[in-house]
Amino acid sequence: MNNRFVINYTPGPTYLHQLSGFTKVFLFIIMTVAIIATYDVRILIPLGLINLAEIISMKPNWKPIIFMFLFTFFTVTVIGNIMLFVVSPDAGLNNCGTETIIWASASGRFYISKEWLWYVFAVFIKRTVSFFSVMAFALATTPSEFASGLNKCGLPYKVCTIISLAYRTIPDIANDFVDIRNSMMMRGVELGKKASLGKRLKNNVTLLVPLIMSSFGKVTNIANAMDLRGYGKNKKRTWYAEKEPTRADQLVRGLTIALGVLTIGYLIWSKVIDPWPAKIWCPFSDPSLIRQVSLEESFFLFRWLKQLFNH
Repeated sequence: MNNRFVINYTPGPTYLHQLSGFTKVFLFIIMTVAIIATYDVRILIPLGLINLAEIISMKPNWKPIIFMFLFTFFTVTVIGNIMLFVVSPDAGLNNCGTETIIWASASGRFYISKEWLWYVFAVFIKRTVSFFSVMAFALATTPSEFASGLNKCGLPYKVCTIISLAYRTIPDIANDFVDIRNSMMMRGVELGKKASLGKRLKNNVTLLVPLIMSSFGKVTNIANAMDLRGYGKNKKRTWYAEKEPTRADQLVRGLTIALGVLTIGYLIWSKVIDPWPAKIWCPFSDPSLIRQVSLEESFFLFRWLKQLFNH
């Protein structure tokens, strides 16, 4: 499937594509809760492999997926870790409870510890697993299936329709953007690489005005068409995209319920019965040596204010 928007607008042929909208939404919600619940890489890596296997099974167009992954990696992970190193080099101690320094600057202000590297690694794994989960859901679910699944989960159908329409307008907005851009370039407005960065930014801002106006025009047309068809008169509605559950749906729903039960059990065990003494599990940390870090010590701003007032 050559899909440059990642989102599918027609159902695909694979096993996951043929599931009902409610099954896909239910699986995505439980998977998201399981990912949010922990920073433990022993849990996150298997979840990531499951989502990666789902993506591979759908045989997607890898180009936009790789581009988005690299974009988020450099903008969020790389830049975020540099800022974390500058602002809070003791993030490893704050989250893992111990600190084994492997490099330090001459002033001692900046340093790197094993626990800091592990914390950065755990955050990267969590973000990557979240990315895989979102990509698997987007590739498998059409906007109509998404809306019908959300409605079956209890969300009002008017809100679901808004979400579906928002997804469906993405290709139209992209096509309008290209058309307006080409039209402006034919009129002599420089938007290519030959112009300076400042000039390109200024010209692209002027491009947004006709794009927004054309989008508002389409919104008006859609709203009028829905009013003429009596949309919103009844308390409930049916969905063309929703299908009767098959054996495959029952199997996936059963596995999803099992994942939800395991997530709840893990939370009870890790938070109540046998909690790890630090915020995240770290193989370098000896539980007997872990010390609790107060809220005041956890944030750079609090420590900076304390040092300022002490002086």
